[in-house]
Amino acid sequence: MSGILVILLLVASNTFMTFAWYGHLKFKEIPSFSNLGLFTIVLISWGVAFFEYCFQVPANRIGYNGNGGSFSLVELKVIQEVITLTVFTVFSLLLFKTETFRMNHLIGFIFLILAVYFIFKK
Repeated sequence: MSGILVILLLVASNTFMTFAWYGHLKFKEIPSFSNLGLFTIVLISWGVAFFEYCFQVPANRIGYNGNGGSFSLVELKVIQEVITLTVFTVFSLLLFKTETFRMNHLIGFIFLILAVYFIFKK
């Protein structure tokens, strides 16, 4: 059960992280945000990233086998990276209509799945 909780926390964390890192690129389409300066955008992104940490830190503390969790440190990192790319792909395809998902992206994801397999192989 803790493994599923960790993955859900990582998905939530990565959703906030993706919005913090890339969401501001859509600000020009929002009238009240279109003329914000870079410093203000950084502060907004920091505010969003705070919530990323509210999910990421508990996910790592709960998930790490040194704290009684299900995953080694390397396994946690690999899970987090795969979730990051998955969340980013969905985010970019839904919010940025100019982005496309190409065959080389699919091949790259297949290699990531293989990486997960080899990381978790005992």
